[in-house]
Amino acid sequence: MTVTLYEKKQNLGTLGAQLKKVNEEIAMKAGDPTVADKDLMQLQEQSESLEKRYNMLKEQVEREESEQRSKFQQKAAKAQTPIMTAEEKLIHAKAEFYRGQKLSSDYKQVLGDDDSTTHGSKLLPVTIANDIIAEPTDTNPLRDDELVTAVTNLERPRIDVTIDDDSFVNDQEVAKEIGLKGDTVKFGRNKTKLKVAISEAILNGTDTNLVEHVNAQLQAGLARKEKKVAFAETPKSGEEEMSFYSTQNNIKKVSGSTLFDAITQAAGDIADEFQSDIKVYMTRPDYLKMIKELSNGAVSLFGKAPEEILGYPVRFTELAKKPVVGNFKYAQLNYEISSALYEQWKDYDKGVNNFQLTAWFDHKILLASAFRIADVVASK
Repeated sequence: MTVTLYEKKQNLGTLGAQLKKVNEEIAMKAGDPTVADKDLMQLQEQSESLEKRYNMLKEQVEREESEQRSKFQQKAAKAQTPIMTAEEKLIHAKAEFYRGQKLSSDYKQVLGDDDSTTHGSKLLPVTIANDIIAEPTDTNPLRDDELVTAVTNLERPRIDVTIDDDSFVNDQEVAKEIGLKGDTVKFGRNKTKLKVAISEAILNGTDTNLVEHVNAQLQAGLARKEKKVAFAETPKSGEEEMSFYSTQNNIKKVSGSTLFDAITQAAGDIADEFQSDIKVYMTRPDYLKMIKELSNGAVSLFGKAPEEILGYPVRFTELAKKPVVGNFKYAQLNYEISSALYEQWKDYDKGVNNFQLTAWFDHKILLASAFRIADVVASK
């Protein structure tokens, strides 16, 4: 039969009263010479027994009261703690990850981090990896025009299956390119490392500010890297096929006596099948200089002129030293986010915490026939 805490307290009170009574009797009889020693010894033994029982029961009562108080405090604290929304929980999990804290299994699940298959490697959680390759603050305009994917060991047809026009496939230039390069594009793994320095103020600040800062810096770093390899005039070894300017991609150059002439002739030289979505990538200074020359200095100082050339939209990047004209749906950027790694360490001399990301990606020109490079050649 289970004895409740209330019953134990009642029993404790009864024992206390009996103990008090016996002790008072001992005090009264101890001073009476007529009371036999034997009777006093019996009272003393009774007092010691009652005191022992009283202390045992008191210890039980105090322990149970302490446990009840602890449970009550936990329940009260839980009631006072606001329940986080799914978005707040995600941000908090990311912040704890960037702070280098050991994550609970609940937070790992939120971040898509299944460390049971990593064998100790520091793989970047899937949710964070997706965030980083999503929308960079230092924008890469190619992301608006090209296909961006995150597929491991990606292979895809050089010509999209949505194009079913036989005349397109049989176009002389396209057919020659497919015959030379094959009808399948295989994406490789090119490693890039990005490091973000996080000050103590940001690290210990709000979850939202920390997550936004680290994500923005990593996204901006990837955007710069993407543009750098796509418009590299002299690509690094192993990155040749990533650049519009590389001899391996062999994109056709179209010359003109002026920049405007070279761009318009390049656009006109592209096959009709690609004409529906042609864009021009060039530097902003070159574009403004061209507009000024075309307007003969009559450009209005008020109002922004439309950023296009004969209806072809213009995208700006300081790396496009020679304008690239084409249908950018025939270029693709692919990441292998499942293998992205991270490292964290503190630079005590500088008082900053470092977060480094190692990622693998590739940029492919699916069909060089869909592009032209505008080249200005001075007339003799």
